[in-house]
Amino acid sequence: MSFESRLSKGEFCIPECSECKKIVWPPSEVCSHCFGNVRLKEGDFEGKIIEFSRQNDQYFCMVEFESAVRIMAKISVTPEIGKSVKISKCGIDNGNYFFQII
Repeated sequence: MSFESRLSKGEFCIPECSECKKIVWPPSEVCSHCFGNVRLKEGDFEGKIIEFSRQNDQYFCMVEFESAVRIMAKISVTPEIGKSVKISKCGIDNGNYFFQII
């Protein structure tokens, strides 16, 4: 199953090469380092807020997972740089990825 099909079901997985163990981001079915097959790691991943911005009364954060995967996510509380967070909701809406963190 592909990264996008899992994301469309509300599941966040991290693509990892089954041969060299490199995180493959952006997601692909083939490793950009060794051309090995990529598998999707499942888990309750913890990331860190590395930057954030505010628009009106909504915060957006750049969150880093596994020192390799960076995503933009919404957060409902005032964010702090370096704070550990987890994905509370994710998916695909009108062809766009979306992520919310807690």
